[in-house]
Amino acid sequence: MSISTHSVPLPRHYPEFVKTLPRLEGRTIAITGCTSGTGLVAARTCGELGARVLMLNRPSERADHALAVLREAGINAVLVPCDLQRFESVRAAAGALERTCPEGLDVLCNNAGVMGLPDRATGDGYDIQMQTNHLSHFLLTSWVWPLLEAAAAARKEARVVNQSSGARRGGPLRADHLAANGGKLGGDGFPGLDKWRRYQQSKLANLLFTYALHDRISAERPASGVKSLCAHPGPTHSDLQVKTTRDGGTRLIDKLILWRTLRVAQAVEDGALGLLRAACAPGVRSGEFYGPVGRGQPGPAELLPPERDPKAERLLWDASLSATGGVDFFSPR
Repeated sequence: MSISTHSVPLPRHYPEFVKTLPRLEGRTIAITGCTSGTGLVAARTCGELGARVLMLNRPSERADHALAVLREAGINAVLVPCDLQRFESVRAAAGALERTCPEGLDVLCNNAGVMGLPDRATGDGYDIQMQTNHLSHFLLTSWVWPLLEAAAAARKEARVVNQSSGARRGGPLRADHLAANGGKLGGDGFPGLDKWRRYQQSKLANLLFTYALHDRISAERPASGVKSLCAHPGPTHSDLQVKTTRDGGTRLIDKLILWRTLRVAQAVEDGALGLLRAACAPGVRSGEFYGPVGRGQPGPAELLPPERDPKAERLLWDASLSATGGVDFFSPR
């Protein structure tokens, strides 16, 4: 059983969908994790629509190559070094965005993610999947909040878009996964499901963060014009599966999960539609969630029903503030 045996599917919905998107001249869009996969598709698409694209990636040859590809296509792209496994790097990236966006940031796409990694702690002490997928995005959003408000004041709206997953389903949010318990959350013993539970927790956190931020905007910044939205790609043929295998996803359960995903996976362009709809489509409202309908099935990005859990949303907000240093989103910098 090998993930390499699955052919790469062709996009079915992307070509027609892109025709519905507006031009984006004068807009600046920052995207985390855009060396490949849905992030690179979103970066390329936004750039082709006229936006300036800020590519927040961990420094690497892959990041340099992705930047070169966009620039060769005539896209106004800028690389901003950002290692989501280090809070210090995230704060430095936020500072770089402040210098790069004196007129504000129109869209922040919190897209980057890792999947099915072994039980490891980051240098900050948190689970590598939770910090990469959620906590660092929470921190980044809090630090660039003034840029989002500035863009909304100048151009009527700004957006924060979080990328969740169909894997968000599978259990309630657990406080211990948000604490500095990296390497202590279950290990990697037989049958190897713990890494997938940690992934589920991080992707659930993405959706809960969206709702919690939406509520706080409504309560404390109702006239700000900043919208909080979420997307999920559905089963998508992207580099995540390869990265999981490379980083230790070789158990039978890993292969079964990846095989099942790729068996029904859609093209990466179609997997990016939720992210693009939330980031670029006209008429979206704060608190909305976009992605394929159904459990583990591909398809176009549709408006999904809310999946609210007020108690979990409060837990997530408080724990995330504690983990990232307690930066108040709406306080003066």
